[in-house]
Amino acid sequence: MSLAVPSTPSSDVLPDVFVDVTTVVPAVLVDLRYAGANNFVGAPIDGYGTARALLTRPAAQALARVAADVAADGLVLKLFDCYRPARAVAHFARWAQDTADQRTKSDYYPEHRKDELFDLGYLAARSSHSRGSTTDLTLAYADSGADLDMGTPFDLFSARSWLSSDAVTPHQQANRHRLTTAMERAGFAPFFMEWWHFTLRDEPFPDTYFDVPIT
Repeated sequence: MSLAVPSTPSSDVLPDVFVDVTTVVPAVLVDLRYAGANNFVGAPIDGYGTARALLTRPAAQALARVAADVAADGLVLKLFDCYRPARAVAHFARWAQDTADQRTKSDYYPEHRKDELFDLGYLAARSSHSRGSTTDLTLAYADSGADLDMGTPFDLFSARSWLSSDAVTPHQQANRHRLTTAMERAGFAPFFMEWWHFTLRDEPFPDTYFDVPIT
């Protein structure tokens, strides 16, 4: 398992094009898991000083189109993660190397060893989230805020989380399809291993990985 972070272009200053998603997308729900302990590490992640959902303006504007699309069905977007400082990825790497800590195994990686999650592709030494135009999200009912049933929870490291998984029910597959279709129409590309993960196709910083803490 190689956890070295590649020496690619990076920056320690977020450009003005980064915005708080809540100022662009109406009625969006924010549940940033890495700002608290409700995540696969079981603790707040480095770089998440507060639960602010930041994205580049083009990505936020694209999400606004998605929100308008799903609102017709009485749905809203719920964000689990947006911009992710590079130091958070380094925190994930340290966690993966600490094989004595198995507190979250049953909830997040019951089928795998934590020290193989990078090699399997569930975690990466360099994350598209750090470029500012990738988001993890789901759909929720506007009247209750309850998540639609997608077949697995967010960040379950399992083949059941793959878009092509046939281990979920037709209803769950339909919910995933509703999210994916709306995201693709707005210009996002899905990630085949995670039903919740999407990157803006025409992202403004395709080669730049930022490491500015979220404050």
